[in-house]
Amino acid sequence: MIKILKAFKWLYPGMRVKRWSFLAVFGMIMVSMGFVMVISEATSKSKTFAAAIIIAGMIAIITGIKRIIKSFVTILLPSKEGDLVDKVYNKLILERGPKMVVVGGGTGLSMLLHGLKEYTSNITAVVTVADDGGSSGRLRQDFDMLPPGDIRNCLVALADAEPLMAKLFQFRFGEGTELKGHNFGNLFITAMSKVAGGFDAAIKESSKVLAIRGSVVPSTLNKVTLVAEHHDGTQSVGESQIPKAGKSIKRILLKPVGSKPTHEAIEAIKKADGIILGPGSLYTSIMPNLLVEKIYKEIIASKAVKIYVCNVMTQKGETEGYKASDHLAAIIEHTAPGIVDYCIVNTARIPDSVADRYRDEGASPVIVDPENIKKMKCRVIEAHLITIKDYVRHDAGKLAKIMADLIGSLKKARS
Repeated sequence: MIKILKAFKWLYPGMRVKRWSFLAVFGMIMVSMGFVMVISEATSKSKTFAAAIIIAGMIAIITGIKRIIKSFVTILLPSKEGDLVDKVYNKLILERGPKMVVVGGGTGLSMLLHGLKEYTSNITAVVTVADDGGSSGRLRQDFDMLPPGDIRNCLVALADAEPLMAKLFQFRFGEGTELKGHNFGNLFITAMSKVAGGFDAAIKESSKVLAIRGSVVPSTLNKVTLVAEHHDGTQSVGESQIPKAGKSIKRILLKPVGSKPTHEAIEAIKKADGIILGPGSLYTSIMPNLLVEKIYKEIIASKAVKIYVCNVMTQKGETEGYKASDHLAAIIEHTAPGIVDYCIVNTARIPDSVADRYRDEGASPVIVDPENIKKMKCRVIEAHLITIKDYVRHDAGKLAKIMADLIGSLKKARS
């Protein structure tokens, strides 16, 4: 009974539906009458009049239906009727795209997500929660919670909401306040975790606010700490402290040992068509996820194509002097062979002026050595992949296209 009463609301004044519905119905009656006249009348004059009625009826039907649709669009998408095409495309095309799992953290991961969301909405970002610096580190310490920073960046990267909402989440408070250095998005996720009853619930609710394409999940909900063992026998404790040590890394550890992976991360890996590692800091963004219990084993067991995106530049305090093969070797040494099928490397030349600036900061272009990568039973994809503004970065569009084409073609070949 309640449903019937609600249906009658469409007849309320001002709903902008009645008149066009009646017009469409009237058009159907006219078309029906026209066909009856064509069948029953024999004279050509009568048939011409009947044809005119049919045409007028069809015009009324089309106009009525068109205006009904426009009324709905105007209500649901005020002043933004053009967005309807994008929303239909996202719903009908992108939801049929390949299932991709992207593992990492930092700016590299969020950059890649910007590109991938144009090819599929079946994206799961598996994000590290080992960050203990900056705004995230302060919130982690003050509220005894997981760090929200990398999660926030990924949510914004996948956002399909208003651009203003994405800018709001990335807004950083400046000098002169106790909130100096904090991002609004970090504070929002912190507050939401208290209101919603947990960090994972806060991510899900924030995902709804930003209307993201895909999902963002932490690799673990345990409060983990990243530890680096250096070749001189010393240790650096904490993700933010590892690069500051300025020492070569022998091994990375995650404490406590045996941290449990999230159910969403494991399920996404099992169902994936493609699993992507990086781009991002080798030891502090990618590796913390792989060291969570079961994650790298599930990746190896998966039938998905596994891709590693090698960094363009080395990083001071982490990968100084590393070639592309050294990055891949470090991943295999911390996990097991078979974790990577394809390694994507940049072959575009970096201008000397830019390379010199990086060299002053202790970084240099990663040397590409495909033959050594192939010895590790990994195929190499070489391409011009960078964009240079203030910094050298991967071009999200080019990188995403390579991955979408590769994963899509292999998926078709297997089906």
